[in-house]
Amino acid sequence: MATSARHSQWGLQEPPWFEKYQTEPLPTNCALCEVALAMQGALTFSMSWFNLNLGAFSFALLSILFEGLPFLLLGSIISGVVDIFVSSERVAKFMPKSAAGSIFLSGLMGLVFPICECGSVIVVRRFVRKGLPLGSAVAYMLAAPIVSPIVAISTFKAFTGMSPWLMVALRLGIGYSIAVIVALVVQRLPRHLILQPALLAAEPAQRRAGLRIASEPQEENGELPDFAAVVAEATTGRKLLLAVQSATSDFLDVAFYFIIGASLASLFIGLRESAIEPLAAGHLLPILTLMAVASLLCLCSTTDAFVAANSFREFSLAANIAFLVFGPLFDAKLFFLYGMIFKRRFVLLLAAGMAALVVFICLQIDSVEAWSRKPAPAPAPLPASNSIDSTLELPVK
Repeated sequence: MATSARHSQWGLQEPPWFEKYQTEPLPTNCALCEVALAMQGALTFSMSWFNLNLGAFSFALLSILFEGLPFLLLGSIISGVVDIFVSSERVAKFMPKSAAGSIFLSGLMGLVFPICECGSVIVVRRFVRKGLPLGSAVAYMLAAPIVSPIVAISTFKAFTGMSPWLMVALRLGIGYSIAVIVALVVQRLPRHLILQPALLAAEPAQRRAGLRIASEPQEENGELPDFAAVVAEATTGRKLLLAVQSATSDFLDVAFYFIIGASLASLFIGLRESAIEPLAAGHLLPILTLMAVASLLCLCSTTDAFVAANSFREFSLAANIAFLVFGPLFDAKLFFLYGMIFKRRFVLLLAAGMAALVVFICLQIDSVEAWSRKPAPAPAPLPASNSIDSTLELPVK
């Protein structure tokens, strides 16, 4: 009867054979039955804090996909154009000669050449091989996925009706500040201690091709052609085709992680409020929780705002900012992508340093938010008067 009550509570209909098996006891000497009973207990435990409805899950997933994929496609197209038509030599001509000035300007290059975090790692890896200063490359790699017009527009659209201008300003400002701080530190470190040995050598001929469908063309000696030479000798039409190829590769690579992240994020709709309230309460715990979620979901910076706006409304402003800033800076997929440029030990130190900066800044935001919500002090009581109150009713004669 308890199972029947739970079925009616969740809005489920009992199958026609349910009453028969409800009255007949299950054999206790069957190993399969013991497993079934154990699974039933685990399911009952999970149902106490999680209640997933397939229709609500599908609606949430499609909403995130339809809202986020256009921005992901736009970012991939721009990434392909930057990949083919913008060379590191051309960018270096516009850079200031001072290292600090170059870092500050590189952090803003995402406003002109926006690119997602996956594409930025690929582009920066090529720029570093061509001699771009390491601090400038790191500033662009960390800031471009956040300090971008596409990210600003998507964040504003996702948080419409929930202080969108504040969310955009905090996200872009904090992302730029952390990228510049990290780049200034990296600029002072020896290249041979943090870079992969392959980046210290001459630029190889092989180029990352993303999801390969056919084998790449080879020279007569069996080696892959130099991609920079191919682009330099290509006509305008050929360059457009190469840009489309690069954009398609980036889109497929990132869309794979985006769909997985959107699916996992849509599961949050099944969490009961009683399970979310402990994680959303306090000051430090909500920030750490959403930073961990951002690292696991591996969302693209052009689409993660839609996930935050739809799934984490119970969390504070500071926690949502931590999710939007730390995710593009470091997540599970970026751990492997950063390993293409830096040594693994430095990648771990980089993640720890950026996490500490995000936590510190978001705690300050949370304290300001708590102070702004502090109720105003009650007005002081009026001094007692010796005169007769005019509101008192006098006895009628």
